[in-house]
Amino acid sequence: MSSSINNATKVAEFLLKINAVKLQPSKPFTWASGWKSPIYCDNRKILGHPEIRTFIKNEFVNLIENFYKPTCIAGVATGGIAIGALVAEQMKLPFCYVRSTPKAHGMKNNIEGDLSENDHVFVIEDLISSGKSSLKAVNDLKIYGANVLGLGAIFTYGFQKSVANFKAHSCPFNTLSDYSILIETAFSNKYISKIDLDTLNEWRKSPESWGVDA
Repeated sequence: MSSSINNATKVAEFLLKINAVKLQPSKPFTWASGWKSPIYCDNRKILGHPEIRTFIKNEFVNLIENFYKPTCIAGVATGGIAIGALVAEQMKLPFCYVRSTPKAHGMKNNIEGDLSENDHVFVIEDLISSGKSSLKAVNDLKIYGANVLGLGAIFTYGFQKSVANFKAHSCPFNTLSDYSILIETAFSNKYISKIDLDTLNEWRKSPESWGVDA
């Protein structure tokens, strides 16, 4: 689920304002997966804007305090590290982060920071697409012995595949904003036309085949 509609809209407005989200229906991007996409999201841009960075941090803190009682905050590398650390600092909690792959030298850790077995962990991520990388981090924390309470992300594309993946792993997740709210906000604020809005709605129905010549 996402945060309150008003705050989710405000997050969307911020993402559009700083070009953390770019919408180009007529000139689509190509994702690493090979999918053609009219949207590209780079939430790391948030870090360069103190007011927005603080708003996002506070939204996560409010979310966590309302629904969870963690003893540790974890960030998913790399996008969730900085925001996760800010959240942990605000909440005066320990912080760790989960690597996508174990370090190749030294202790060969895939979890960095101070995490104790049986810690109650809330995980911070920047973006959810399929959810696979986020859930890998969740699984790594569980293997370590942590109790994962849930995961929060700044933004989600809202693919049904991601919803199914989180359900299959019994991992609650929350987002500060989502695709539907973002594109409606973009249309309301005249970032895109009605034709663009229709295209963006079509893409979300079958993103894996959108823009592929028959």
